Amino acid sequence: MRIVVKIGTSTLAHASGHLNIRRVERLCQIMSDIKNAGHEVILVSSGAIGMGVGKLGLLQRPTDIPSKQAAAAVGQCELMYTYDKLFSEYHHTVAQLLITGEDMDNETRHCNFINTLNRLLELGVLPIINENDTIATNEIVIGDNDTLAAMVSRSIRADLLVLLSDIDGLYTADPHYHADAVLLSRVTKVDDKILALAGVSSTTQGTGGMVTKLHAAEICLSCDCDMVIANGSRPENLYDILDGKAVGTTFSRKSL
Repeated sequence: MRIVVKIGTSTLAHASGHLNIRRVERLCQIMSDIKNAGHEVILVSSGAIGMGVGKLGLLQRPTDIPSKQAAAAVGQCELMYTYDKLFSEYHHTVAQLLITGEDMDNETRHCNFINTLNRLLELGVLPIINENDTIATNEIVIGDNDTLAAMVSRSIRADLLVLLSDIDGLYTADPHYHADAVLLSRVTKVDDKILALAGVSSTTQGTGGMVTKLHAAEICLSCDCDMVIANGSRPENLYDILDGKAVGTTFSRKSL
């Protein structure tokens, strides 16, 4: 299988902005094992700005664009250093691809991106993708890596996209406020009823939320790529998903 895994900031880092070392080490170990099993793995990683905030010792996430870009520049170095170190322990080579919305919209640049990504996979490399937050001001303000991960999945015809977040999946109501909220295990289409279930992001670190995850699901369903929303606090969920176990919320047109 060709699998895209998106890791959100809240999965990567503690509330302080510093790296959640134990969780990230386990995630890299499991993704390495999945790759060893013969699957192609592409990682879409958030966290550059969040890690930059922690590295710079800022008290809170900046609100002005230059400070966000500065934090992203610092944090991206820390992020890739960590991934390179951890994946190297399992003999996997990583590559960094920083892209903007223009790289996806422009036909020539998009084609170059796809060619590079496919060649990296042929070479056995584990690509790590993030938005180029240091220059793409629009992406910082309104961009999200859920949508980016879905666009990547569509571009390279992935079989599966897994969004690892701070929530178990899509519920009938916000579980933070409604004790009777029920987790939806499977969704076959994103219609107005499903969109109405989306709430706001529960974290101050990232830029996503359920709305962006449902938009990602729409993209995936349109190209017959399955998508799963699962809780990133339990890295072993990746094993369970590939084993066909019921984890989080699965978006798929395929019959059971």
